[in-house]
Formats: sequence, C-alpha cells, structure tokens
Amino acid sequence: MFDLKWIRDNSAAFDAGLKARGVGPTAARVIALDEKRREALTAAQEIQARRNKLSKEIGIAKTKGEDVSGMIRAVSAEEELQAEAEERVRQLAAGLDELLEGLPNLAADDVPVGEDASANVVLRTVGVRPEFDFTPKEHFEIGAGLGQMDFERAAKMSGARFVVLTGALARLERALAQFMLDLHTTEFGYTEVSPPLLVRDDAVFGTGQLPKFGADLFRTTDDYWLIPTAEVPLTNLVRERILDEGDLPLRFTAFTGCFRSEAGAAGKDTRGMLRQHQFYKVELVSITHPDHSEAELERMTSCAEEVLKRLGLHYQVVVLSTSDMGFAARKTLDIEVWLPGQEAYREISSCSNCWDFQARRMKARFKPAGGKGTRFVHTLNGSGLAVGRTLIALLEHYQRADGSVEMPTALRPYMDGLEVLTADV
Repeated sequence: MFDLKWIRDNSAAFDAGLKARGVGPTAARVIALDEKRREALTAAQEIQARRNKLSKEIGIAKTKGEDVSGMIRAVSAEEELQAEAEERVRQLAAGLDELLEGLPNLAADDVPVGEDASANVVLRTVGVRPEFDFTPKEHFEIGAGLGQMDFERAAKMSGARFVVLTGALARLERALAQFMLDLHTTEFGYTEVSPPLLVRDDAVFGTGQLPKFGADLFRTTDDYWLIPTAEVPLTNLVRERILDEGDLPLRFTAFTGCFRSEAGAAGKDTRGMLRQHQFYKVELVSITHPDHSEAELERMTSCAEEVLKRLGLHYQVVVLSTSDMGFAARKTLDIEVWLPGQEAYREISSCSNCWDFQARRMKARFKPAGGKGTRFVHTLNGSGLAVGRTLIALLEHYQRADGSVEMPTALRPYMDGLEVLTADV
C-alpha cells in the first residue's frame, strides 16, 4: 500500500516505479479516484451540517409552539441524501483500495531493472564447488538409494509434490532445523516463536499474499489459510500496534511447515523435493526503524549465509531484478546454493526489505523518541534457510560414489555423532 499524498506529489516517479515492475501508468487513476472520494466525503459532511442546523431550528420552533412538520420533512429528505452520499463515499473508497491493493511495491533505486530473471546480478560467490571422480547424482536418486526418501508412498496418500522421509533422512531434516534455530537465536539475536499455521484473511492481506495471490495458497472450508511461510504470522505480530522507538529492531525466527499450491508451477521441478506443496523452513523476520532497514537487509542475508558457510556449501548471492522480486519487496537478495546433481544454482533463501509496504497494510507503527505522532515501521523477511532445499544440497554436495553421504561437522552433534549416512543407518 502507498501514501496517497506521496502519489499526488510524485506522480511521475510513482508511474516510473510501476513501469519498472511491469505495471502501466496508474497515478492519474489513483488521484482521480481519490479526488472523487474526497468530493463525495465533503458533500456528505455538508449534508450532515445542514441536518444538524435543521435539527436545532426544529428544537427552537417547538419551544415557540410553531408548526415544524415541513422542517421534519426536510430533515427526512436530507437523511436520504446523506445515505446516498455516504454510500458513494464507501464505493469510491472501496474502488481506490482495490486499485492500490493490486499494485506491487516500488523497487529501490539500486535494484536492476529487467523483464525477468536474466537481469538479476550476482553480487558474490562463496566457497568452492565440490569436485567428484564420478558422475554426481541428484538428491532423489541418492535418497532412493538410501531407501529413506519415498515419493510413491507419499503420492498414494496425498498426490504429487509430497514426500515421505524415514530414518536418518527424517532425523537430518529435524537436525538441520534445530541447527539453524540454535544459530539464529544464540548468535544472531533472533527470538524464537512458535506461531499458528492457520491464519485469517487480514493476516495474509497484511503481508501481501491477498488479494492478488489467493490461488497460490491453501484455504480451509471454514475460511482459514494455511501459511505459505512463517513470514505471515511473524510479521503480523506487530499488526495494529504502536511500538516505542526503543523497542526496535524486533527480530523473530520460527521453524514451521509451509504450504503452497504451486498454482503457477505446472511442469516445473516435478521430480524430487525442490518444489512441494508442504515443506519446512526456518524463517527470519525483522521489524525495524525506517533509517535502518537497508542495513538490516544486509545483516539478515549474512545470517542466512552463515548457515551455508558452516555447512560447507558453495553458493552465490544475487540481487533480483524489478520483475523477479516478490510483490511486497522493495529489494530482494537471493542466496542460491550449488546443486552438483543439477549442475545449477538454486534458490535456498530470499531476503527482502519491504520498507513500509506491509506496515501500511497492517497499520504497524512506532512512536519516535521525543517526537510527535507515529511513523510506519519497516519490515523484512528471509529464509534462514529452507530446510528441505538445504537437505537436498547436503545430499548432493557430500555424496560418495558408493551412495553414502558424509555428514558435515557442524551437524554431527545433532545426529548423535553420525559421520556417514548409509542405507543401514
């Protein structure tokens, strides 16, 4: 959502920003709707003022014993006019909200402009690609060889894009999540949260998934939404709150299941665990002072990177182009891990600064120290990391020719000292 005054004062910049996001000129429509809404509101207020005046005159006339029947009819007529004017205000306001709610956030000035992912820019590459004296397998081949990754049994229960992990692989998934949570809470200052996995319309609207992306979500028959990421409940912790400036920044982390319909992913990543309806993720969310959100984005990204560094995984950091960013993002840094089996980099974390875009939708503000009024906070979110994709990367990075998988040192304490994962474990 946007500040209407800013749009009026910066209409050319607003349209230029939308153009970079693939949206046509909109400022004139917004301004025209807002002007009509304000005109209708003024008309309704003028009618109310006339009604108030007539009501006072009726009272005076009654004390004098005068006939007030004509004045009462006039008040009744004004009531009808006011109802019509207020309905017009409501309709115009709803139309304005609908227009604004469908517009993506404007990109930061340093975000590369482009029509697709080809305009993304690699900022840095970290670590060394693993080398093999055999042809490396993809994760689903490794998992099948271990006998601990079963897509067929999952499909019988739930259909495509589900998996059953058993034995050491199930434990490895849990170990990864615990390792990430311990790192983020003990070293990076995040507060662990166990949030709801079912939320209402207002929560997914606040973070920008509704109304435009409802088809990407799962909805229950009693109008709850399964969260697509813990970003939704964690960011909504500050919904409709006024914080003190001294409370900022707030940093939250959570390990949750995530649920996505993958409505636009037909034919993409149909094999393996890369794109599933249900997956697990450790999420990072920051609520910051507006002056500090750009630095917080770098900090959050470095926290996510540290997980990969300690696991010894090769990766690159990419700044997404204007057309590849998410709807609510002003700037996004993707971390892409190297998958030897695919011979490709794949996203394992997206860290985004949303500025005040989500805060306006959620009415999340803070009171400046020593100042008057309130300001909207800035919100950020990122994966720290996607657990399933980290498991995929580990299997492919640390695979051996005999089908076993070496455990990175950082995870061994979480796996009861296990050094090598085999079909017998």
